[in-house]
Amino acid sequence: MPLDLRTFLQATNPGRTLFLKDNPEEDNNYYIDFSSVRGGQIIENLRDNITLLSPDEATCELFTGHIGCGKSTELLRLKAELEREEFHVVYFDSGEYLEYHDVDIADILLAIAHRVIESIERLELEEATGLERLFQGAVKVLQKEFELEEVELKPQIPNVPDVGIKANKKGFSLSFGMGKITAKAKESSELRKKLREYIEPRISNTIEAINQEIIEPAIEKLQQQGKKGLVVIIDNLDRIEDNKKPWGRPQPEYVFVDRGQQLRQLKCHLIYTIPLSLRFSNDYGYLTQRFLTDPNVLPMVSIKLRDGSNYQEGIELLQQMVLARAFPELESNKRLEKITELFDNPKTLELLCFVSGGHIRNLLRFLYDCIRQEKKLPLSGETLKQVIQKKRDQMVLAIEPYEWELLRQVVQSKKVTGDDGYKILIRSMFVYEYRDAEGSWFDINPILEGAEELNRT
Repeated sequence: MPLDLRTFLQATNPGRTLFLKDNPEEDNNYYIDFSSVRGGQIIENLRDNITLLSPDEATCELFTGHIGCGKSTELLRLKAELEREEFHVVYFDSGEYLEYHDVDIADILLAIAHRVIESIERLELEEATGLERLFQGAVKVLQKEFELEEVELKPQIPNVPDVGIKANKKGFSLSFGMGKITAKAKESSELRKKLREYIEPRISNTIEAINQEIIEPAIEKLQQQGKKGLVVIIDNLDRIEDNKKPWGRPQPEYVFVDRGQQLRQLKCHLIYTIPLSLRFSNDYGYLTQRFLTDPNVLPMVSIKLRDGSNYQEGIELLQQMVLARAFPELESNKRLEKITELFDNPKTLELLCFVSGGHIRNLLRFLYDCIRQEKKLPLSGETLKQVIQKKRDQMVLAIEPYEWELLRQVVQSKKVTGDDGYKILIRSMFVYEYRDAEGSWFDINPILEGAEELNRT
Protein backbone atom coordinates (compact mmCIF):
# COMPACT_ATOMS: atom_id res chain seq x y z
CA MET A 1 0.00 0.00 0.00
CA PRO A 2 1.56 3.33 -1.07
CA LEU A 3 2.39 5.87 1.62
CA ASP A 4 -0.20 8.63 1.96
CA LEU A 5 1.49 12.04 1.66
CA ARG A 6 -1.02 13.82 3.90
CA THR A 7 -0.65 11.23 6.67
CA PHE A 8 3.14 11.55 6.49
CA LEU A 9 2.88 15.35 6.62
CA GLN A 10 0.70 15.21 9.73
CA ALA A 11 3.10 12.77 11.41
CA THR A 12 6.04 15.14 10.82
CA ASN A 13 4.29 18.24 12.18
CA PRO A 14 7.07 19.94 14.23
CA GLY A 15 4.48 21.41 16.60
CA ARG A 16 3.32 17.99 17.76
CA THR A 17 4.57 16.69 21.13
CA LEU A 18 4.60 12.92 21.60
CA PHE A 19 2.66 11.49 24.55
CA LEU A 20 0.76 14.75 25.09
CA LYS A 21 -2.56 13.23 24.05
CA ASP A 22 -4.16 9.89 24.81
CA ASN A 23 -2.64 7.91 21.94
CA PRO A 24 0.31 6.19 23.68
CA GLU A 25 0.45 3.19 21.34
CA GLU A 26 0.83 5.34 18.23
CA ASP A 27 3.34 7.63 19.93
CA ASN A 28 5.36 4.67 21.20
CA ASN A 29 5.80 3.61 17.59
CA TYR A 30 7.05 7.10 16.72
CA TYR A 31 9.36 7.40 19.74
CA ILE A 32 13.10 6.78 19.37
CA ASP A 33 15.34 6.45 22.43
CA PHE A 34 18.30 8.79 21.87
CA SER A 35 19.87 8.37 25.31
CA SER A 36 22.87 6.43 23.94
CA VAL A 37 23.82 9.37 21.70
CA ARG A 38 22.96 12.10 24.19
CA GLY A 39 25.51 11.16 26.78
CA GLY A 40 23.43 9.32 29.36
CA GLN A 41 20.12 8.18 30.81
CA ILE A 42 18.92 11.61 31.91
CA ILE A 43 15.23 10.80 32.29
CA GLU A 44 16.01 7.52 34.00
CA ASN A 45 18.18 9.38 36.50
CA LEU A 46 15.35 11.82 37.25
CA ARG A 47 12.99 8.90 37.75
CA ASP A 48 15.38 7.02 40.03
CA ASN A 49 16.05 10.10 42.17
CA ILE A 50 12.34 10.07 43.01
CA THR A 51 11.39 6.39 43.01
CA LEU A 52 14.53 4.81 44.47
CA LEU A 53 16.50 7.41 46.39
CA SER A 54 13.88 9.72 47.94
CA PRO A 55 10.33 8.39 47.45
CA ASP A 56 9.17 9.68 50.85
CA GLU A 57 10.99 13.02 50.88
CA ALA A 58 10.31 16.16 48.87
CA THR A 59 12.78 16.61 46.02
CA CYS A 60 13.39 19.40 43.53
CA GLU A 61 15.05 18.88 40.15
CA LEU A 62 15.95 21.28 37.36
CA PHE A 63 15.75 20.27 33.70
CA THR A 64 17.00 22.27 30.73
CA GLY A 65 18.10 22.15 27.12
CA HIS A 66 17.50 23.99 23.87
CA ILE A 67 13.87 24.80 23.13
CA GLY A 68 12.66 22.14 20.71
CA CYS A 69 15.30 19.52 21.55
CA GLY A 70 12.70 17.09 22.92
CA LYS A 71 12.34 18.02 26.61
CA SER A 72 8.54 17.89 26.65
CA THR A 73 8.46 14.45 25.05
CA GLU A 74 10.98 13.16 27.58
CA LEU A 75 9.11 14.71 30.52
CA LEU A 76 5.85 13.14 29.36
CA ARG A 77 7.63 9.81 29.10
CA LEU A 78 8.91 10.39 32.65
CA LYS A 79 5.33 11.12 33.75
CA ALA A 80 4.17 7.77 32.36
CA GLU A 81 7.03 5.92 34.06
CA LEU A 82 6.34 7.58 37.42
CA GLU A 83 2.66 6.72 37.13
CA ARG A 84 3.60 3.09 36.51
CA GLU A 85 5.57 3.32 39.76
CA GLU A 86 2.31 4.42 41.48
CA PHE A 87 3.07 8.12 41.85
CA HIS A 88 0.37 10.72 41.22
CA VAL A 89 1.85 13.09 38.62
CA VAL A 90 0.64 16.60 37.81
CA TYR A 91 2.19 17.75 34.52
CA PHE A 92 1.33 21.10 32.96
CA ASP A 93 2.53 23.59 30.38
CA SER A 94 3.39 26.82 32.22
CA GLY A 95 2.44 28.77 29.10
CA GLU A 96 -1.21 28.22 30.01
CA TYR A 97 -0.69 30.55 32.98
CA LEU A 98 2.34 32.74 32.38
CA GLU A 99 3.14 35.64 30.11
CA TYR A 100 6.81 34.78 29.53
CA HIS A 101 8.02 38.36 29.18
CA ASP A 102 6.63 39.21 32.64
CA VAL A 103 6.91 36.45 35.26
CA ASP A 104 7.09 36.57 39.05
CA ILE A 105 7.18 34.00 41.82
CA ALA A 106 3.50 34.49 42.71
CA ASP A 107 2.45 33.61 39.16
CA ILE A 108 4.29 30.28 39.30
CA LEU A 109 3.04 29.37 42.78
CA LEU A 110 -0.58 30.12 41.87
CA ALA A 111 -0.25 28.05 38.70
CA ILE A 112 1.13 25.08 40.64
CA ALA A 113 -1.52 25.42 43.35
CA HIS A 114 -4.34 25.56 40.82
CA ARG A 115 -3.18 22.52 38.87
CA VAL A 116 -2.61 20.45 42.00
CA ILE A 117 -6.03 21.41 43.42
CA GLU A 118 -7.68 20.65 40.08
CA SER A 119 -5.93 17.29 39.90
CA ILE A 120 -6.89 16.11 43.38
CA GLU A 121 -10.42 17.51 43.74
CA ARG A 122 -11.83 13.97 43.74
CA LEU A 123 -9.93 13.28 47.00
CA GLU A 124 -12.36 15.53 48.89
CA LEU A 125 -9.80 17.20 51.15
CA GLU A 126 -10.75 19.36 54.09
CA GLU A 127 -11.60 22.93 53.17
CA ALA A 128 -8.43 24.96 52.51
CA THR A 129 -9.50 27.84 54.73
CA GLY A 130 -6.16 29.62 54.86
CA LEU A 131 -5.64 29.52 51.10
CA GLU A 132 -9.24 30.52 50.49
CA ARG A 133 -8.79 33.45 52.86
CA LEU A 134 -5.68 34.59 50.98
CA PHE A 135 -7.42 34.21 47.66
CA GLN A 136 -10.59 36.00 48.74
CA GLY A 137 -8.41 38.80 50.06
CA ALA A 138 -6.86 39.10 46.62
CA VAL A 139 -10.32 39.28 45.08
CA LYS A 140 -11.28 42.10 47.46
CA VAL A 141 -8.12 43.97 46.53
CA LEU A 142 -9.34 43.77 42.95
CA GLN A 143 -12.46 45.60 44.16
CA LYS A 144 -14.78 42.65 43.70
CA GLU A 145 -17.63 41.98 46.08
CA PHE A 146 -17.75 38.30 47.09
CA GLU A 147 -20.73 36.51 48.65
CA LEU A 148 -21.38 32.77 49.11
CA GLU A 149 -24.28 32.60 46.70
CA GLU A 150 -24.60 32.09 42.96
CA VAL A 151 -23.11 35.27 41.55
CA GLU A 152 -20.99 36.43 38.70
CA LEU A 153 -18.46 38.92 40.01
CA LYS A 154 -17.96 41.93 37.78
CA PRO A 155 -14.84 44.11 37.74
CA GLN A 156 -14.90 47.63 39.06
CA ILE A 157 -11.40 48.53 37.92
CA PRO A 158 -10.98 50.46 34.66
CA ASN A 159 -9.20 48.52 31.91
CA VAL A 160 -9.26 45.23 33.86
CA PRO A 161 -11.18 42.41 32.10
CA ASP A 162 -14.15 40.58 33.62
CA VAL A 163 -12.88 37.94 36.01
CA GLY A 164 -16.20 36.14 36.37
CA ILE A 165 -15.58 34.06 39.51
CA LYS A 166 -18.49 31.86 40.53
CA ALA A 167 -19.45 30.64 43.96
CA ASN A 168 -22.48 28.87 45.30
CA LYS A 169 -24.19 28.20 48.60
CA LYS A 170 -22.19 25.01 49.08
CA GLY A 171 -19.06 27.05 49.30
CA PHE A 172 -16.27 28.72 47.37
CA SER A 173 -14.87 26.75 44.42
CA LEU A 174 -11.16 27.34 44.99
CA SER A 175 -10.08 25.48 41.85
CA PHE A 176 -12.59 27.33 39.68
CA GLY A 177 -11.80 30.71 41.19
CA MET A 178 -8.04 30.30 40.93
CA GLY A 179 -8.38 29.09 37.36
CA LYS A 180 -10.37 32.16 36.36
CA ILE A 181 -8.05 34.59 38.13
CA THR A 182 -4.84 33.07 36.76
CA ALA A 183 -6.27 32.97 33.24
CA LYS A 184 -7.27 36.63 33.39
CA ALA A 185 -3.97 37.60 35.02
CA LYS A 186 -2.14 36.23 32.00
CA GLU A 187 -4.19 38.52 29.77
CA SER A 188 -3.89 41.69 31.87
CA SER A 189 -0.65 43.25 33.09
CA GLU A 190 -2.69 45.46 35.44
CA LEU A 191 -4.36 42.45 37.02
CA ARG A 192 -1.00 40.68 37.38
CA LYS A 193 0.44 43.72 39.08
CA LYS A 194 -2.41 43.98 41.60
CA LEU A 195 -2.32 40.26 42.39
CA ARG A 196 1.41 40.42 43.02
CA GLU A 197 1.09 43.49 45.21
CA TYR A 198 -1.30 41.54 47.41
CA ILE A 199 0.46 38.16 47.44
CA GLU A 200 4.11 39.26 47.66
CA PRO A 201 3.98 40.44 51.33
CA ARG A 202 2.15 37.19 52.10
CA ILE A 203 4.35 34.85 50.06
CA SER A 204 5.51 32.81 53.05
CA ASN A 205 1.92 32.38 54.22
CA THR A 206 0.90 31.40 50.70
CA ILE A 207 3.55 28.68 50.49
CA GLU A 208 2.66 27.46 53.98
CA ALA A 209 -1.05 27.29 53.07
CA ILE A 210 -0.36 25.40 49.84
CA ASN A 211 1.77 22.90 51.76
CA GLN A 212 -0.43 22.43 54.83
CA GLU A 213 -3.86 22.59 53.20
CA ILE A 214 -3.25 21.12 49.75
CA ILE A 215 -0.03 19.19 49.23
CA GLU A 216 0.43 17.40 52.55
CA PRO A 217 -3.24 16.32 52.93
CA ALA A 218 -3.26 15.24 49.27
CA ILE A 219 -0.18 13.06 49.75
CA GLU A 220 -1.74 11.48 52.83
CA LYS A 221 -4.96 10.68 50.94
CA LEU A 222 -3.03 9.43 47.90
CA GLN A 223 -0.97 7.09 50.05
CA GLN A 224 -4.15 5.72 51.61
CA GLN A 225 -5.18 4.82 48.06
CA GLY A 226 -1.91 3.03 47.36
CA LYS A 227 -0.03 5.86 45.69
CA LYS A 228 3.57 6.53 46.71
CA GLY A 229 3.57 10.30 46.47
CA LEU A 230 2.91 13.47 44.48
CA VAL A 231 5.10 14.72 41.62
CA VAL A 232 4.59 18.11 39.94
CA ILE A 233 6.28 18.72 36.56
CA ILE A 234 6.24 22.33 35.35
CA ASP A 235 7.13 22.36 31.66
CA ASN A 236 8.20 25.22 29.37
CA LEU A 237 9.47 27.52 32.12
CA ASP A 238 12.62 27.52 30.00
CA ARG A 239 10.73 29.88 27.68
CA ILE A 240 10.88 32.71 30.23
CA GLU A 241 12.31 35.64 28.29
CA ASP A 242 15.72 37.10 29.07
CA ASN A 243 14.51 40.68 29.49
CA LYS A 244 15.37 42.79 32.52
CA LYS A 245 13.11 43.60 35.44
CA PRO A 246 12.51 47.34 36.10
CA TRP A 247 15.38 47.35 38.61
CA GLY A 248 17.80 45.87 36.05
CA ARG A 249 17.90 42.20 37.09
CA PRO A 250 17.61 39.68 34.21
CA GLN A 251 14.30 37.86 34.56
CA PRO A 252 15.67 34.25 34.58
CA GLU A 253 18.17 35.12 37.32
CA TYR A 254 15.47 36.89 39.33
CA VAL A 255 12.98 34.01 39.13
CA PHE A 256 15.32 31.05 39.62
CA VAL A 257 18.26 32.51 41.56
CA ASP A 258 16.81 35.30 43.69
CA ARG A 259 13.54 33.43 44.34
CA GLY A 260 14.74 29.87 43.82
CA GLN A 261 14.70 28.96 47.48
CA GLN A 262 10.97 29.71 47.63
CA LEU A 263 10.27 27.66 44.51
CA ARG A 264 11.72 24.58 46.18
CA GLN A 265 9.74 24.99 49.43
CA LEU A 266 6.67 23.13 48.18
CA LYS A 267 6.67 19.78 49.98
CA CYS A 268 6.32 17.35 47.10
CA HIS A 269 8.52 16.14 44.25
CA LEU A 270 9.10 19.07 41.86
CA ILE A 271 10.66 19.21 38.40
CA TYR A 272 11.15 22.70 36.95
CA THR A 273 12.30 23.39 33.42
CA ILE A 274 14.68 26.38 33.39
CA PRO A 275 16.22 28.56 30.65
CA LEU A 276 19.41 27.06 29.20
CA SER A 277 21.06 30.49 29.47
CA LEU A 278 21.27 30.10 33.25
CA ARG A 279 24.02 27.51 32.78
CA PHE A 280 26.19 30.30 31.39
CA SER A 281 25.20 32.94 33.93
CA ASN A 282 27.59 34.44 36.45
CA ASP A 283 24.97 33.42 39.02
CA TYR A 284 25.12 29.72 38.14
CA GLY A 285 26.80 28.89 41.45
CA TYR A 286 24.06 30.69 43.36
CA LEU A 287 21.45 28.80 41.32
CA THR A 288 22.82 25.43 42.40
CA GLN A 289 23.02 26.63 46.01
CA ARG A 290 19.37 27.73 45.99
CA PHE A 291 18.12 24.43 44.60
CA LEU A 292 20.84 22.20 46.12
CA THR A 293 21.26 20.43 42.78
CA ASP A 294 22.79 20.88 39.34
CA PRO A 295 20.45 21.23 36.36
CA ASN A 296 19.87 18.09 34.29
CA VAL A 297 20.72 18.99 30.68
CA LEU A 298 19.18 17.35 27.62
CA PRO A 299 21.80 17.97 24.91
CA MET A 300 21.48 17.60 21.16
CA VAL A 301 21.55 14.19 19.55
CA SER A 302 25.21 13.81 18.57
CA ILE A 303 25.66 13.84 14.80
CA LYS A 304 29.44 14.27 14.91
CA LEU A 305 32.38 13.87 17.26
CA ARG A 306 34.67 16.49 18.78
CA ASP A 307 37.18 15.93 15.98
CA GLY A 308 34.54 16.87 13.40
CA SER A 309 33.97 13.39 11.99
CA ASN A 310 30.42 12.14 11.54
CA TYR A 311 28.92 10.15 14.41
CA GLN A 312 27.16 7.41 12.53
CA GLU A 313 25.17 6.02 15.46
CA GLY A 314 23.52 9.39 16.09
CA ILE A 315 22.73 9.92 12.40
CA GLU A 316 21.27 6.42 12.12
CA LEU A 317 18.95 6.97 15.08
CA LEU A 318 17.76 10.26 13.57
CA GLN A 319 17.11 8.41 10.31
CA GLN A 320 15.01 5.92 12.26
CA MET A 321 13.01 8.81 13.73
CA VAL A 322 12.17 10.06 10.23
CA LEU A 323 11.36 6.59 8.92
CA ALA A 324 9.19 5.82 11.95
CA ARG A 325 6.94 8.78 11.09
CA ALA A 326 6.23 7.12 7.75
CA PHE A 327 6.34 3.45 8.75
CA PRO A 328 5.54 3.28 12.49
CA GLU A 329 4.50 -0.38 12.40
CA LEU A 330 7.72 -1.69 10.86
CA GLU A 331 10.82 -2.93 12.66
CA SER A 332 13.90 -0.72 12.35
CA ASN A 333 15.69 -2.96 9.84
CA LYS A 334 12.58 -3.14 7.64
CA ARG A 335 12.25 0.64 7.68
CA LEU A 336 15.69 1.01 6.13
CA GLU A 337 14.43 -0.86 3.07
CA LYS A 338 11.84 1.90 2.58
CA ILE A 339 14.21 4.89 2.39
CA THR A 340 13.81 5.31 -1.36
CA GLU A 341 10.03 5.53 -0.98
CA LEU A 342 10.60 8.76 0.97
CA PHE A 343 13.81 10.16 -0.55
CA ASP A 344 15.39 10.05 -3.97
CA ASN A 345 18.64 8.85 -2.42
CA PRO A 346 19.77 7.61 1.03
CA LYS A 347 22.26 10.50 1.02
CA THR A 348 19.35 12.96 1.07
CA LEU A 349 18.07 11.47 4.33
CA GLU A 350 21.59 11.49 5.76
CA LEU A 351 22.02 15.18 4.86
CA LEU A 352 18.66 16.00 6.46
CA CYS A 353 19.75 14.39 9.73
CA PHE A 354 23.21 15.93 9.71
CA VAL A 355 22.12 19.48 8.95
CA SER A 356 19.60 19.38 11.81
CA GLY A 357 22.53 19.28 14.24
CA GLY A 358 20.61 16.70 16.24
CA HIS A 359 17.86 19.21 17.08
CA ILE A 360 14.64 17.18 16.89
CA ARG A 361 12.17 19.95 16.12
CA ASN A 362 14.40 21.56 13.50
CA LEU A 363 14.83 18.22 11.74
CA LEU A 364 11.06 17.85 11.59
CA ARG A 365 10.71 21.44 10.38
CA PHE A 366 13.11 20.83 7.50
CA LEU A 367 11.29 17.63 6.60
CA TYR A 368 7.89 19.30 6.91
CA ASP A 369 9.01 22.17 4.67
CA CYS A 370 10.36 19.74 2.07
CA ILE A 371 7.04 17.88 1.92
CA ARG A 372 5.05 21.11 1.62
CA GLN A 373 7.36 22.42 -1.10
CA GLU A 374 7.63 19.27 -3.22
CA LYS A 375 4.10 17.91 -2.59
CA LYS A 376 5.06 14.41 -3.70
CA LEU A 377 7.30 11.52 -2.78
CA PRO A 378 10.13 10.70 -2.95
CA LEU A 379 11.62 13.98 -1.74
CA SER A 380 14.58 15.21 -3.74
CA GLY A 381 17.98 16.29 -2.53
CA GLU A 382 17.56 19.48 -4.54
CA THR A 383 14.46 20.48 -2.58
CA LEU A 384 16.25 19.80 0.71
CA LYS A 385 19.18 21.98 -0.37
CA GLN A 386 16.76 24.81 -1.18
CA VAL A 387 15.17 24.51 2.27
CA ILE A 388 18.62 24.51 3.89
CA GLN A 389 19.76 27.57 1.93
CA LYS A 390 16.61 29.49 2.83
CA LYS A 391 17.12 28.76 6.53
CA ARG A 392 20.83 29.66 6.32
CA ASP A 393 20.03 33.00 4.70
CA GLN A 394 17.55 33.79 7.49
CA MET A 395 20.06 32.94 10.21
CA VAL A 396 22.92 34.89 8.62
CA LEU A 397 20.83 38.06 8.61
CA ALA A 398 20.43 37.81 12.39
CA ILE A 399 24.15 37.44 13.21
CA GLU A 400 26.15 40.52 14.20
CA PRO A 401 29.77 40.94 12.99
CA TYR A 402 31.26 40.34 16.46
CA GLU A 403 29.18 37.17 16.78
CA TRP A 404 30.89 35.68 13.73
CA GLU A 405 34.18 35.93 15.59
CA LEU A 406 32.65 34.15 18.58
CA LEU A 407 31.36 31.44 16.25
CA ARG A 408 34.84 30.95 14.79
CA GLN A 409 36.20 30.53 18.31
CA VAL A 410 33.57 27.87 19.04
CA VAL A 411 34.57 25.98 15.89
CA GLN A 412 38.19 25.94 17.07
CA SER A 413 37.79 25.37 20.81
CA LYS A 414 34.46 23.47 21.07
CA LYS A 415 33.81 25.60 24.16
CA VAL A 416 31.72 28.56 25.28
CA THR A 417 32.13 30.87 28.27
CA GLY A 418 29.76 32.88 30.44
CA ASP A 419 30.22 35.91 28.18
CA ASP A 420 26.92 37.57 27.23
CA GLY A 421 27.79 37.11 23.57
CA TYR A 422 27.92 33.35 23.97
CA LYS A 423 24.59 33.40 25.84
CA ILE A 424 23.07 35.05 22.77
CA LEU A 425 24.57 32.39 20.50
CA ILE A 426 23.10 29.63 22.66
CA ARG A 427 19.68 31.25 22.97
CA SER A 428 19.53 31.95 19.23
CA MET A 429 20.51 28.34 18.48
CA PHE A 430 23.60 29.39 16.54
CA VAL A 431 25.55 27.05 18.85
CA TYR A 432 24.51 23.60 20.08
CA GLU A 433 25.61 21.60 23.10
CA TYR A 434 26.58 17.93 22.85
CA ARG A 435 27.75 15.43 25.43
CA ASP A 436 30.09 12.44 25.37
CA ALA A 437 32.14 10.42 27.86
CA GLU A 438 34.38 13.45 28.47
CA GLY A 439 31.46 15.77 29.25
CA SER A 440 29.88 18.69 27.41
CA TRP A 441 31.23 20.23 24.23
CA PHE A 442 29.86 22.78 21.77
CA ASP A 443 29.75 23.37 18.06
CA ILE A 444 28.03 25.70 15.65
CA ASN A 445 24.68 24.87 14.12
CA PRO A 446 25.54 22.85 10.97
CA ILE A 447 23.27 25.13 8.94
CA LEU A 448 25.93 27.83 9.33
CA GLU A 449 28.81 25.70 8.10
CA GLY A 450 28.20 26.79 4.52
CA ALA A 451 28.03 30.51 5.33
CA GLU A 452 30.71 32.64 3.65
CA GLU A 453 30.92 34.91 6.69
CA LEU A 454 32.20 32.06 8.83
CA ASN A 455 35.37 31.72 6.76
CA ARG A 456 36.22 35.42 6.68
CA THR A 457 39.01 36.70 8.93
